[in-house]
Amino acid sequence: MKINKDIFGKALLDYFNKKYTEDIITWTNISDKDVLPLRYLFREFVEMPKIEQKALQLSKGNILDVGCGAGSHSLYLQQKGFDVKAIDNSKGAIEVALTRGVKNAQLIPLLEESQIFDTILILMNGTGIFQELSQLTKYLKHLKTLLKPNGQILIDSSDISYMYEDENGGTWIDLNASYPGELHYYLSYKGEEEVPMKWLYLDFNTLKLATTEVGLKCTKVMDGEHFDYLAQLKL
Repeated sequence: MKINKDIFGKALLDYFNKKYTEDIITWTNISDKDVLPLRYLFREFVEMPKIEQKALQLSKGNILDVGCGAGSHSLYLQQKGFDVKAIDNSKGAIEVALTRGVKNAQLIPLLEESQIFDTILILMNGTGIFQELSQLTKYLKHLKTLLKPNGQILIDSSDISYMYEDENGGTWIDLNASYPGELHYYLSYKGEEEVPMKWLYLDFNTLKLATTEVGLKCTKVMDGEHFDYLAQLKL
């Protein structure tokens, strides 16, 4: 088994410690290389996409910030007086989040979390953490156990079917292949490549069907500016 090198965490630490020289490069098996500016990962509320702003505004009670990264969402919510627990798989990200002032940031995989919460935030294409469609039910069932009776999960994703369109508006999806939102995600920083990750983009109807099957109610809160959306899941 290949071990994650935590290149993402190294990049966050470099930026935070004023050792910034270049940004992260990302790509997938169906898209070309693109730049992920490190500055963007340290953004303030006013710099966030409307979907993220809406999710933060809807947050209530005690909150779990899943995949917290540098802690920007958690810091905003703390400033509003909320009790926030931030978790991430990146050791470097947790170090940055704590140093920036997140009071409770822990290196914990989502499936090992056991507390219960009023709000669970899973943002920046939150469905990516499910990895692939076959894992979706397992993750949703676990998330359901982390919700208080009137709790909510706020999660975003994108319908990437547009990426399979040809110039005439038709699609070239292979019906014999896996779900088109299942991608291999690649990341490099300062010439070093991370171990490829599985990453899941979910269209809203697929998410809604899966949540219904595990006893969760799924409502679309809003659409974003580029085929993305914010959804709210409740018991």
